[in-house]
Amino acid sequence: MSRPSPEIRPGPGGIPGAVPHHAREDVPYALRIAAAWAWRVGLVVVVSGLLVWLLSYVSLLIIPLMVAALLSALLSPVVRFLNKAKVPRGLAVAITILGFLGLIGGALSLVGRQLVVGFGALWDQVLQGVVQIQTWLTEGPLHLTTAQLNDYITEGLRQLQNNSSAIFSSAMTVGSTAGHLLTGMLLTIFTLIFFLLDGGRIWAFLVRLLPRKARMAADGAGRRGWTSMVQYIRVQMFVAFIDALGIGAGAAIIGVPLALPLGVLVFLGSFIPIVGALVTGFIAVLLALVANGWINALIMLAIVLGVQQLEGHVLQPLIMGKAVSLHPLAVVLAVAGGSMVAGIPGALFSVPVLAMLNAAVRYIAARAWEADPALLSPRPGRTGPRNRAASAAATQPDPDTTSALRPAGPDDAAGAQERRGTNS
Repeated sequence: MSRPSPEIRPGPGGIPGAVPHHAREDVPYALRIAAAWAWRVGLVVVVSGLLVWLLSYVSLLIIPLMVAALLSALLSPVVRFLNKAKVPRGLAVAITILGFLGLIGGALSLVGRQLVVGFGALWDQVLQGVVQIQTWLTEGPLHLTTAQLNDYITEGLRQLQNNSSAIFSSAMTVGSTAGHLLTGMLLTIFTLIFFLLDGGRIWAFLVRLLPRKARMAADGAGRRGWTSMVQYIRVQMFVAFIDALGIGAGAAIIGVPLALPLGVLVFLGSFIPIVGALVTGFIAVLLALVANGWINALIMLAIVLGVQQLEGHVLQPLIMGKAVSLHPLAVVLAVAGGSMVAGIPGALFSVPVLAMLNAAVRYIAARAWEADPALLSPRPGRTGPRNRAASAAATQPDPDTTSALRPAGPDDAAGAQERRGTNS
């Protein structure tokens, strides 16, 4: 006689389960929910880690694409302004990119000249510092003789000779990195040209790869995420300028050499929020110590800490927090986690990626595309003013198609027809 099969009852969410009812009662409800969440979260973590591991093998492609996206967010208003001034789109993109490259080249040339002049004047002070160190080693508490110092120097040179192969390997690695850097720069410029020239159609093509039911949500989430990243890069430019102005001007006032290159270094480092300006600021403190002594270095340290307090308590919470809706703690954790996973590129891109994800997830969670007039298609049989305006917005080119995630342009008519057919 066959045994009766156990009763199968619907599990959480209405999905039938194969576990007998009495066995389910033996497992507490909280534990069942925790287990369900655990394997799902674990699967997401594993897939995310696998994705990051795979992307690390194509970092030479991913990093230039992300840099080009940030630069397109920065330069798109210039292209838009030139378009409004009746400049053809291709010419506007060329003027914008050439002007940007000329500005960067001029700034680097000026900084290079300042470095050559400054280090020439600083070299004598460095030699005096070396002599003072030697004097302290011989006359200080260590009482080292000249013969002992020579023995230590000779031993150091011998170690360098013994490790010449490792040094040569490191030099070859630096040469390979320089080659990758040049390739990445060329790829960034090439990608930036097409992001500024045809970014809307690129995004529209990517959206049309998705299932029809997901296109409106993905379109709106992409727009919202792109807007958040544009706001981030603009606010970060302002924050970096304030950091560079404060530290560079303070260094110039108290007589620290190379104040202008320090300001440029702080400006570049400030694109890594909170951490970048602090690290570059301590370079200024070290330079003040070498050039002018302890008192000047302490004053420079006070200036750096004051600028950091201004950024941490005023600029980041009030300006950056409102622009991208991220708490300062989230910014710090994103920078730390990004640097642990991907080094400097991870620290640089972690906050804008987090800002984009935050805006996109909020948009999808609120189902905001259902009430977005720019994405709604008119229903059949309704020709009111609101629907005619929505139809025109869906089928006519958008004048703001200058960014990589701004899906508008002549191809939008086909997308609107597809959405109209879906809604019907």
